[in-house]
Amino acid sequence: MSSDNIQALVRSRLEQADAAVLALLALRKQETSKHTGAISLFDREFVKPGVFSKELSQWLHHAFRQRLAADYAPLRTVSDDEAQQMFDEAQAFVARVREHLAQELNP
Repeated sequence: MSSDNIQALVRSRLEQADAAVLALLALRKQETSKHTGAISLFDREFVKPGVFSKELSQWLHHAFRQRLAADYAPLRTVSDDEAQQMFDEAQAFVARVREHLAQELNP
């Protein structure tokens, strides 16, 4: 798979992670128009009370910084290994959020 394809997959997974966070916030009737606001609300509503681990929060913060770097510094290159790691972590994040959503929606 080419580097462009890997990076496109990573971007797709990061977008799914964003959507997952917004879905969680919708359950709590929380809204925001900015990514930083969504991350702050995620931390306040889900990490601080212990619903999700601090490691998941740290990954989300890191992923957001990486996404900003990619969006605003297009000449920055990401190795295939970095992209694969980000993809795997995004996939795990989305899976964990889906699991939580399923529990909340189907008690």
